[in-house]
Amino acid sequence: MNSSTVILYPSPGIGHLVSMVEIAKLIQTHHPSLSVLILIIPAHYETGSTDKYINTVSTTTRSITFHRLPIMDLPPDFSTEFDNLAFGIPELYNPVVHDTLVAISQKSTIKAVILDFFADAAFEVTKSLDLKTYYFYTSGASGLCGFLYFPTTHKTSCNSYKDVNNFLDIPGIPRMHSSYMPTAVSDRESYSYKKFLNTAINMAKSSGIIANSFFELEERAAQTLRDGKCIPEGLTPPVYLIGPLIATGDQVDHDEHECLKWLETQPSKSVVFLCFGSMGVFSKEQLKEIAFGLERSGQRFLWVVRNPTIGCENESSLKEFGLDDVVPEGFMTRTRDKGLVVKDWAPQPAILGHESVGGFVSHCGWNSSLEAVVCGVPIVAWPLYAEQKMNRVYLVEEINKGFAMVGNVGRWVCECGCRGGDH
Repeated sequence: MNSSTVILYPSPGIGHLVSMVEIAKLIQTHHPSLSVLILIIPAHYETGSTDKYINTVSTTTRSITFHRLPIMDLPPDFSTEFDNLAFGIPELYNPVVHDTLVAISQKSTIKAVILDFFADAAFEVTKSLDLKTYYFYTSGASGLCGFLYFPTTHKTSCNSYKDVNNFLDIPGIPRMHSSYMPTAVSDRESYSYKKFLNTAINMAKSSGIIANSFFELEERAAQTLRDGKCIPEGLTPPVYLIGPLIATGDQVDHDEHECLKWLETQPSKSVVFLCFGSMGVFSKEQLKEIAFGLERSGQRFLWVVRNPTIGCENESSLKEFGLDDVVPEGFMTRTRDKGLVVKDWAPQPAILGHESVGGFVSHCGWNSSLEAVVCGVPIVAWPLYAEQKMNRVYLVEEINKGFAMVGNVGRWVCECGCRGGDH
């Protein structure tokens, strides 16, 4: 047995998968003798399209291979809440993952396993097989400070975040209100709270933690992690800031996308780009309010619109939608000289790197935030879900790369007082 393999186990979401592939590329660059295999777990929930991306990476980067785990039927009483699915599905797959790792180890030496934090259930498997295990925290150093300090805040309070109205003091990051904590951890009796807590505890026992950031961007948080202040009752495993992990874009033929051709016709730094991630969706009413605000601002814009919700938060209609159906009547005609509306998807890294783009209205997903930072594009921060309210605090107060949106959707108002297209 001469070959050695690194196993990567991402969460199914496209943002998590893309970052894991970028880790795989780094491993191949620095250790070309190692094989990299990425386990793909069926999502059972909307994650953004991954099949085309996986197929393209397999074709263009043959040194990275993918192993698709078999589709399993979920128990009939299985929760449909996103965080419950994200943690619960990997738990169901532990026997399959165990058998898969054993089979791989019979052909190649498994050098290490890198787990997405949502795949925490597999930590039990890798430890039982005595495999060196690392965690990949898909956000940055500031977020990791809060995550590793989570068990301490759990011990020092008996109340759920949803039941308190105070500010949190977490080493390495600005003070933030308890309401900024993700909904998934707002109730300490919930399944998702317990899973996040267990993940933080297991991270502290791992061989190391990888985060998508770099020291110069988050100096205070990075130094706090180095000093071990986020795990006051134990040792902090090595923390590796290996960012910015940003897709190089070689998986997409950008030249064929209409929005890049349109950007070529716009003046330098004149366009505001609006995009809210693979899971950032709005109701039709909200989309119309955004459209009203864009039109009244007089600002040049490029806006990516996803399938609108049909009732529940983040629940999208399955039928095809037309752009004219979700914006005010005549909006497309009235703004055709100033803006472009794109349906579902656009090549975000290429757009942010374009000379014509001067601002970015973002949901504050960490991948999107890093792309904007690297391209030097200021952010109007509009968090929607998950840890994005916390990311907004880091971007605005700590990193100084964004402005926080306040007020209603129909009027853009930044905390600095500007309106419309002032940025």
